[in-house]
Amino acid sequence: MRCVSLRSTDFYSKIKYFLTMINEDQELTDAQLLRLNAEKQLKVKQKKKSDSADVIDAKRLMHELQVHQIELEMQNEELRRANETAEKALRKYTMLYDFAPMGYFTLDAYGTIQDLNFTGAELLGDRRFSFVGSNFKLFVSDASKDIFNAFLNTVYAGNAKNSCEVILGYSDHLYRNVYIEGVVTGDERSCLLSVVDISGFKK
Repeated sequence: MRCVSLRSTDFYSKIKYFLTMINEDQELTDAQLLRLNAEKQLKVKQKKKSDSADVIDAKRLMHELQVHQIELEMQNEELRRANETAEKALRKYTMLYDFAPMGYFTLDAYGTIQDLNFTGAELLGDRRFSFVGSNFKLFVSDASKDIFNAFLNTVYAGNAKNSCEVILGYSDHLYRNVYIEGVVTGDERSCLLSVVDISGFKK
């Protein structure tokens, strides 16, 4: 009996399978071969199209990012202009407030000075910030205290503007006749006073 190795058997099986595939290709008709080639070309085109779609998506994404960046730059420019406008308005308001020819004061309901301008400080006879936190009533003469207290109570009792005439002065500082207008405004209910020296009109 003849002995055949397993390795030889596998080799001959592969040869047989290869020859069978060749015979099957030879048995294909021209139409079948044409279709086979067409399918191969279609796969190639589809791969190229897929690659092209990826490129288009990347370009579209890049376009959106560039547009978004320009939008942010435009918004930043608008914010910068708005900030410049606000700063100019603040400087203008500060100059109008600080250097106005009449005294401006901001008081709370007890008469405590929260803010004042330079003219107001001049009327009281000292530096501006030395008066912040002091009570305005301390600078009203004893003869006018009742008038000012009634005025302040009336201002806080309603929302309308009120006025009064009092004499400002304390210790050895010059006494001045002043005309005061006041109104309560804002959520903090601060009293805004405008004070005009009318001493020259009393002579």
